[in-house]
Amino acid sequence: LGHDAGDQLLRRVGEQLKACLRPYDSLARIGGDEFTALLDNLGHPEDAARVAEKLIELVSVRHHLDGVDFTLGASVGIACFPECGQSVEGLLRAADMAMYEAKRAGRQQYRFFSPEMNGRARSRLMLEESLRHAIENDDFVLVYQPQVYLETGRLRGFEALLRWQHRVAGTVAPNVFIPLLDEPRLINRLGDWIFREGARQLAGFSRQFGDELVLSINVSPVQFGMPQLVNDLQRVLEAHGLQPRQLEVEVTESALMQDLELTQAQLRQLRQLGVKIAIDDFGTGYSSLAYLRHFELDTLKIDRLFVANMLDSPRDAAVVSTIIDLGHHLGLEVIAEGVETQAQRDWLVRHRCSIMQGFLVAPGIAAEAALQVPAQLDWASLPLSRGAPPAADDGL
Repeated sequence: LGHDAGDQLLRRVGEQLKACLRPYDSLARIGGDEFTALLDNLGHPEDAARVAEKLIELVSVRHHLDGVDFTLGASVGIACFPECGQSVEGLLRAADMAMYEAKRAGRQQYRFFSPEMNGRARSRLMLEESLRHAIENDDFVLVYQPQVYLETGRLRGFEALLRWQHRVAGTVAPNVFIPLLDEPRLINRLGDWIFREGARQLAGFSRQFGDELVLSINVSPVQFGMPQLVNDLQRVLEAHGLQPRQLEVEVTESALMQDLELTQAQLRQLRQLGVKIAIDDFGTGYSSLAYLRHFELDTLKIDRLFVANMLDSPRDAAVVSTIIDLGHHLGLEVIAEGVETQAQRDWLVRHRCSIMQGFLVAPGIAAEAALQVPAQLDWASLPLSRGAPPAADDGL
């Protein structure tokens, strides 16, 4: 809406915050959309938490400006004197770090500063710097996990998984570095490489297995919100002579729910391009049936946590069975992740699940090994269990 509207809104929020505080509290706008409040004579830290809750509630209301309605949100970081800092600069720095911790926790929350935050922040900065060097030095690789039709054993395709081989520390676990990729937007640089490398390898897979083979590539929330996403995908598909239907884009429920209007527009463009669209780890996020009605999708992926426990837990079994039935009724393919045993595979077959991936067939493997995967598996020849740790499959 422009800078003038933004200034009006900031003034309005400033007045709201001022009205909420005591007459002798201090309030300042210290830049951008950040405000700082100095609260004196509080009996307990919990009193600051109550004020933070009140401020968040006060700001998070519907506003009307220049004919547009919208809702704001606020994240609050709290630093206490003298535990969190002996100077103004120290307290501001501590409160700022706590605020970003609140944002990472999901926004519209408050967080207290703790000394551990300092250590985490230093570690995070070092890891981010290592990530930048890894991108520049081509230390990332893609591995490929087979996806197989449960009934027939026919190879459906592969999911591309990102791995980082640190030159000093060795293999870095995906759950350590992948959450960092969105924060400094390093994924913008790495994402283009993933698309190009994945498309290049898909062309090789197609020569071996035919052009019905599908490659699934995960798209982070930051990537999914980028306006050039569809153009980037179209460019790499054309560069390698691939059909759009050979590529499947995997997004999480949380990515879809960040901005429903943007999501619908992005999914519409992906649909027009002709690529498949999968919801990754279905059942662990919002799991809203409403978005399944409104969004054009192709595939639901059942999270490995449900699959791992479904033979022992009636509740997990009910969740898996319900997702499979839901997929059938909506005309969607359903992929069970993290299948490790023949018993799990047999249960999924009985409940009419379409596709599986997991250690029963193979973990994420190098491209050369993926070319050796048979196009038609013989289920009887597989061992009863591969017994590998499911966390090893996690990855972008």
